[in-house]
Amino acid sequence: MKLSEIKSPEDLKALPEEDLNALASLIRKDLIESLSQTGGHLGPNLGVVELTIALHRVFETPKDKFVFDVSHQGYVHKMLTGRWNKINTIRQYKGLNGFLLRSESEHDCYGAGHAGTAVSAALGMAMASKMRGSDERVVAVAGDAAFTCGPTYEALNNVGNLEAPFIIVLNDNEWSIDKNVGAIAKYFNKITTSKTYAGLHEAAANFVSKTMGEGVSRIASKVEKGAKNMLVPSVLFEEFGLRYYGPIDGHDLPLLIKTFEFLKEQKEPVILHIITKKGHGYQPALDKPDKFHGLGKYKIETGETDPASCPTYSQLYGEHLTEFAKKDELITAITAAMPGGTGLSTFRDSSEVKDRYFDVGIAEEHAALFACGLAAQGFKPFLTIYSTFMQRAFDMLIHDIGIQNLPVRICMDRAGLSGDDGPTHHGLFDIGYLRHVPNFIFMQPKDEEEFVDMLYTMANHDSSPIAVRYPRGAGTGASPKKTPEIIDIGKAEILKEGNDVGLIGLGHLFEMAEKTSLMLEEQGHSVSLINPRFIKPIDSSAIKEMAKNVKVICTFEDHVLHNGFGAAIIELLHDSGINTPVVRIGWPDEFIEHGNIPALRDKHGLTPENAVDMIMNKL
Repeated sequence: MKLSEIKSPEDLKALPEEDLNALASLIRKDLIESLSQTGGHLGPNLGVVELTIALHRVFETPKDKFVFDVSHQGYVHKMLTGRWNKINTIRQYKGLNGFLLRSESEHDCYGAGHAGTAVSAALGMAMASKMRGSDERVVAVAGDAAFTCGPTYEALNNVGNLEAPFIIVLNDNEWSIDKNVGAIAKYFNKITTSKTYAGLHEAAANFVSKTMGEGVSRIASKVEKGAKNMLVPSVLFEEFGLRYYGPIDGHDLPLLIKTFEFLKEQKEPVILHIITKKGHGYQPALDKPDKFHGLGKYKIETGETDPASCPTYSQLYGEHLTEFAKKDELITAITAAMPGGTGLSTFRDSSEVKDRYFDVGIAEEHAALFACGLAAQGFKPFLTIYSTFMQRAFDMLIHDIGIQNLPVRICMDRAGLSGDDGPTHHGLFDIGYLRHVPNFIFMQPKDEEEFVDMLYTMANHDSSPIAVRYPRGAGTGASPKKTPEIIDIGKAEILKEGNDVGLIGLGHLFEMAEKTSLMLEEQGHSVSLINPRFIKPIDSSAIKEMAKNVKVICTFEDHVLHNGFGAAIIELLHDSGINTPVVRIGWPDEFIEHGNIPALRDKHGLTPENAVDMIMNKL
């Protein structure tokens, strides 16, 4: 058989059952080969091949609804719903998105990119079905890491009120991006390693045979139904009003199909606990599940990726914060399940400071409040969360950090465009959601050297909250000084002074401002150039002095223009009675698609050429 034969879920249903395992092998082979050229979330998808085949074998999309938590494990679902021939375009400009999008296919009933959304959304869909009187089935697929999220438990708290068919699949692979942590992870491990569980199969089969009939007992020894609920610690889900089944082998395709056929007929909310291996079927991904959660191009034979030409901002962050912590015993580091992505694995693995490292799981709100508690007791917490995920803790930024003026150090990785991850992961809104909050200091470095200086400044600032935003990957390659320096709060760096055009390049777009400056100077214009460093407080003296001396100002920011840095400059000049026109280079008022950053910048006008054109129109 060939993957080209599967153009829709109907083609999958038509296959003989004995061909399904061969289909799973073909899907894995295609995933490994395709993603070696594009990069992507290989490990999570290899782990759900059998699960996704079983779902489409038993249920009928788009009538029935599959809600994938995070949805980065949706590649197999895409392949089985008519998109197999486009999987080699995954996360590429104008190709398939790396997550599910409602606009991409009728089979994608719900889009996502953050953890903890599936159970709530699926519960809403199930309730809609009940109120409408329709018979579609709703299945939420959530990894065990999603059960460290507050929204998941808020949803579970309401499941008991549903009294309608609703299925949650708990895909337990012991990983989020990194190894799962906390009491919930230990709870799931307790279930799957219980000695009592190991001897329950026969008893469960007898129980089910007597109460539900002989036809069900064939799978009872593995599904275990109600009997196991009495003997293994599954009371957590029972108390929420969910009938608990499992755990079962998530790579046993016949068992999964039979189980879903049974669960499809149930008239109450149920949860099926399956055990899978992240990276199943590909040894490099099994050996390094954290690396293969999401990665760039790799060599199929070994799983090796090309080394970076210079350290990333995340790597520099982890290395230097660790060194600062060795000299300052008050420094602590907090991550929400992202030690590798944020660079904090270096801090975690250091014998000298590891007792001051805290991974709270995918729980950004708790992470922010936990940091507040540390700060209130005199510690120096560095709260390290991607810009897009910090959105989840917005209330804490105001209510707990801002109002109480607690010196929490907020480090927002992946600020700006996140390229191939797409709109759920772009960090394009943090200036807008943070610059208006009182008491905050907010910075962005133009290069790696200045970044380390800003971290050192944060480590030595105790009078208010202080935040820094920085991009994914490497910058210009600037080497940090051996001895970092404290930056004067609110002080910009003036690089050039001129009297025709004033350029203000924020953060890593300062390089674009420099190129624009050279192009303007080649045309005979006198140019002022400022690296603002601070989003808040803005160096108002430097900006106003520039504005009085030039004919037009142009700002550059890797952020949406609405309520962004350029908007702050316009506000400043307006309030000061200065009428110098301001041109702004930044992202438009729309959700930016996925793709490589140069292509997206070119499409949306974030280029020196467009900046020159806009400036010349004003001149």
